[in-house]
Amino acid sequence: MTRRTGTETWLAALPVYNEVDFVDGILDQVVQYADHVLVVDDGSTDGTSERLAKRSDVSVIRHEQNRGYGAALKTAFEYTLDQGYDGVVTLDCDGQHQPKRIPAFIDSAQSADIVSGSRYLHHFDGDDAPPEERMFINRRITADLNRRLGLKLTDSFCGFKAYRSEALRQFEITDTGYAMPLQLWVQAAEAGLRIVEMAVPLIYLDLERSFGGALDHAETRLAHYNAVIDTEIARLCASGRHVTHASSGDLVCSHPTD
Repeated sequence: MTRRTGTETWLAALPVYNEVDFVDGILDQVVQYADHVLVVDDGSTDGTSERLAKRSDVSVIRHEQNRGYGAALKTAFEYTLDQGYDGVVTLDCDGQHQPKRIPAFIDSAQSADIVSGSRYLHHFDGDDAPPEERMFINRRITADLNRRLGLKLTDSFCGFKAYRSEALRQFEITDTGYAMPLQLWVQAAEAGLRIVEMAVPLIYLDLERSFGGALDHAETRLAHYNAVIDTEIARLCASGRHVTHASSGDLVCSHPTD
């Protein structure tokens, strides 16, 4: 459960947008492993909101209009801090993340600031084959983050994570879309947060998921992700909060090709 030895209280939070086919089944599982559950309904229009309104076992914050994945997570982070939780486990509501793993994420967070799920750290029986372009972009961006920031990630985009509240206070999230994790990784490296990965199964139930407009084009999405990383590093450097290479201590305030 999300309460640990009577001293810490954790939240499980799910960003949700148009998940009417999954929301009840996933939440029925989540509440078995989490005492406190928040759903951020990011402007759903498919009946998800009506399903959520019938539940009394979860808290719901609704965005009247769709703001984006990053915006939904930012709302969850703010709620975690406002309500005094010791941390939050985030997971998606599309069936890709197994709620039964929530307690393991919390256990690992006793010695880390961020526990990040990785679909590539270990092979599980029954793992799905990832869409080729998504895997290529993930590997490319993950390698760039590791090289530029001295991280040791194997999966930079998995939404199954545990964050201690002390870590959340270090973040200034402004990216409202799917690139939000990249801004977060730059800030986590700058803050020197302790990051560990936890292996999770590779499950893809929605191979047709849209990233929104031009971002459905792989090359455009990759260029956008790189721009987010460059912009965030430049922003921190301009403010005097130097991003340092975790393994060498070298400053990485310049463009990677400089």
